[in-house]
Amino acid sequence: MAILTWYGHSCFSLDLGPGGQVIFDPYSPGSVPGVELPEGLEADMVLCSHQHGDHNAAGRIRLTGRKPAFRLTLLDSFHDPDHGAKRGDNKIAMVEYSGFRGVHLGDLGCALTPEQAEVLRNPDLLLVPVGGFFTIGPEEAAEICSQLQPRVIVPMHYRRGAMGYEVLSTLDAFTGKFAEYKELPGNELDLRPETSGLFVLNL
Repeated sequence: MAILTWYGHSCFSLDLGPGGQVIFDPYSPGSVPGVELPEGLEADMVLCSHQHGDHNAAGRIRLTGRKPAFRLTLLDSFHDPDHGAKRGDNKIAMVEYSGFRGVHLGDLGCALTPEQAEVLRNPDLLLVPVGGFFTIGPEEAAEICSQLQPRVIVPMHYRRGAMGYEVLSTLDAFTGKFAEYKELPGNELDLRPETSGLFVLNL
């Protein structure tokens, strides 16, 4: 069992219990319209998919000093469809513990290679950017979900209400591509073995 907590934009905490806790892509103060990272967050590990201010504020997270027990795999990818020429590199992170596999695609801006898709296929959790412009858009994100067949999908890096950059697509541009999804009242998702589907978290 794992607990996923969303802090807005592409920042999540994934708590794997005895396996450890990781925080993905914390953002700098004022870097993301309509949202701010809470103070006092801590984790056993911080992962930043790339070095842009809305993803790389690792110093805002207090490290516990504990060594996590999960296995970490990092895959090199690109922040744009031109092999990084526009926005640089991006790292896809996959954490595995006790049969659970969680994938954070970071600011993926291109299609997955066949080799990457093979490594990432059938994860228990897929955190996928859906807003376009800086990353893959709703169409490409839906295609990757179909390609990887995750048990649980959680979208990130989109515009909704006052949150997110104006150039990003809205969340419904992505959720509209699915027959159904579940919207939660809060920012936490309990990832039990029976949990499945597309989930939208709220702050």
